[in-house]
Amino acid sequence: MANKAEKMKARLPRGFVDREPHDLRAAEKMLATIREVYERYGFDPIETPLVEYTDALGKFLPDLDRPNEGVFSLQDDDEQWLSLRYDLTAPLARHVAENFNEIQLPFRTYRNGWVFRNEKPGPGRFRQFMQFDADTVGAPGVSADAEMCMMAADTLERLGIQRGDYMIRVNNRKVLDGVLEAIGLAGDDNAGRRLNVLRAIDKLDKFGAEGVKLLLGEGRRDESGDFTKGAGLDAAAIAKVLDFTAAGAEDGQQTITNLRAVVEGNARGMEGVEELAQMQTLFDAGGYAGRVKIDPSVVRGLEYYTGPVYEAELQFDVTNEKGEKVVFGSVGGGGRYDGLVSRFRGQPVPATGFSIGVSRLMTALKNLGKLGTEETLAPVVITVMDGDAESLGHYQKFTQDLRDAGIRAEMYQGNWKKFGNQLKYADRRNAPLAIIQGGDERANGEVQIKDLIEGKRLSGEIESNEEWRASRPAQVTVKEADLVAEVKRILSQQAEDRLQEQSRQAQ
Repeated sequence: MANKAEKMKARLPRGFVDREPHDLRAAEKMLATIREVYERYGFDPIETPLVEYTDALGKFLPDLDRPNEGVFSLQDDDEQWLSLRYDLTAPLARHVAENFNEIQLPFRTYRNGWVFRNEKPGPGRFRQFMQFDADTVGAPGVSADAEMCMMAADTLERLGIQRGDYMIRVNNRKVLDGVLEAIGLAGDDNAGRRLNVLRAIDKLDKFGAEGVKLLLGEGRRDESGDFTKGAGLDAAAIAKVLDFTAAGAEDGQQTITNLRAVVEGNARGMEGVEELAQMQTLFDAGGYAGRVKIDPSVVRGLEYYTGPVYEAELQFDVTNEKGEKVVFGSVGGGGRYDGLVSRFRGQPVPATGFSIGVSRLMTALKNLGKLGTEETLAPVVITVMDGDAESLGHYQKFTQDLRDAGIRAEMYQGNWKKFGNQLKYADRRNAPLAIIQGGDERANGEVQIKDLIEGKRLSGEIESNEEWRASRPAQVTVKEADLVAEVKRILSQQAEDRLQEQSRQAQ
């Protein structure tokens, strides 16, 4: 006897998730809102492919001799390395460079789509996630950067996040570069140590000044005993960096004054401070004071940023997996990256952009109760009493008439001979109505409409025949020609009942 074929095991790859209908619909609603704001600002959509040549993704990614480290890669049949995109910015830079003579500068565009990281997955850390980006290419002035920050604020508010629950925090990498130059970390030879300094500053909110001081020096040991190697700066250099991170004040103009004192004598640092001063003027003029804040602790980890950098941070508390109250934190960020397009063109091409982490923002909106939780109405189910071609034709016409009227509808596709299973199916689908027509109804040109919502209510609440007779009927018979109108009427009544119930619960 032949061995039974081994069944394949159904396994979801680590770091990836399946998405359910309610999540997909909520995401689409959120994306439509973001798109509406970006369009209002004059940005137009483009789409780039999921796959790029690995070398086009930029030096901030792993070395070319390890193309599968950090990104998902494969070799083409011509031995060219291809990778799934790591973010949406590098593909945009390639697109602009490749179409440079055809596009209109400044090039204002937005994109949303999946990006992929070949990294170790963990709680809340996925290998596939969605970003929504907006970029302006070909605008050298910081007014383009200020616009990104203002658009980020408008987007969060349009999604229902109130002022006080968010802050757009802004810094300038030129200021930080000036500080790093002043402590002797300029040049390519110090790229690794500079990155360690950036990572240390980025932990300011998490570890505080004392923790960052350790990370800037010899290193830090956490509560579990794990040791993180530090940047190895001496005491004077650490003090200079901490002076920079402590320059922030509630008032933007005061922060700028403090930063001038920190980078005094360094041309690059002063250039960055003056750019922040220009941005502050635009924020004040646009009415964004209190929504956008100059904050020296914002560094952004990617190496390709060359000027202003910004983060959208949500400031309400949530409970983490350890049961601790923590600030929700960043849901997006970006900055100026004047070098990315230049890698392809060999000439300066200024650019700035902002990216929203869609999944993280969705989580935030759920925490705030701002993610439209209303369920999409399930379809009306047209039951099948007879499976011959003529009868099926009648059922199909009912289905199509309802669809043509804008009503979700489906004809039952299972084993029609067990009618009870059809009603069970409709019940599991949360169908609002079932349409029934047997031989007698068809002979009379009639159809039955079963109100499944009202039927459930009646079965649970009514205890006497008198109450049953006084209630709204859970099943009606109408002429075929009146089917669509009657279905609309009942669905409207159900919607009104839901609103009244929601009103009672709210009270």
